[in-house]
Amino acid sequence: MLSALSRQLKSHPALIPLFVLCGTGGAMFFTFVGRTLMKNPDICWDKKNQEPWNKLAPNDQFKFFTVNMDYSNRKKNGPDF
Repeated sequence: MLSALSRQLKSHPALIPLFVLCGTGGAMFFTFVGRTLMKNPDICWDKKNQEPWNKLAPNDQFKFFTVNMDYSNRKKNGPDF
């Protein structure tokens, strides 16, 4: 299978960027999904910690991208549960 792919790429070199971009896009997709599954508090994997979002401090950063936000100076303005 890989030898056939290698022969096709040698005979049609214009396909190389297509395979590189598709591979990079797939890797970025799986990286994003993996990060979302591991770091996002909306997703709960274990049965012991049913509500992980209640344990977040105000200065915890869980967003993927924030603009001009300093999480170290945030104060809690709600009650403890």
